[in-house]
Amino acid sequence: MDDQWKSKLTPEQYKIMRLKQTEPPFSGEYNKNYKEGSYYCAACHEELFSSTAKYDSQSGWPSFDQPKSKEAVLEVSDSSHGMQRTEVVCKRCGSHLGHVFTDGPQNTTGLRYCINSLALEFKPAKE
Repeated sequence: MDDQWKSKLTPEQYKIMRLKQTEPPFSGEYNKNYKEGSYYCAACHEELFSSTAKYDSQSGWPSFDQPKSKEAVLEVSDSSHGMQRTEVVCKRCGSHLGHVFTDGPQNTTGLRYCINSLALEFKPAKE
């Protein structure tokens, strides 16, 4: 299975999505993308987030206040790097997407799904 992921993903995507690394802040192509559309898992193409849930958290990564549906992602306890966090993975393929924090917009869910751009692919809404 590992070879299958290596052939499907770019080396950078593989490091993030399968080895749970993180892209540098402010480096991702979707950090400042505010076009209307949907964000999909770059590995299995499952729809994960809507552009209507995206906001500028100024964290350096694309941020959403909620996933497209509860069935799209799994939240997993993560104690790596000496921190207690909640990892976000694609429910369909198990790929690492990022983390969720409780410092999001208080006028919505209060959550910040902090997601690596390389773990996403964006499809604009049809006009």
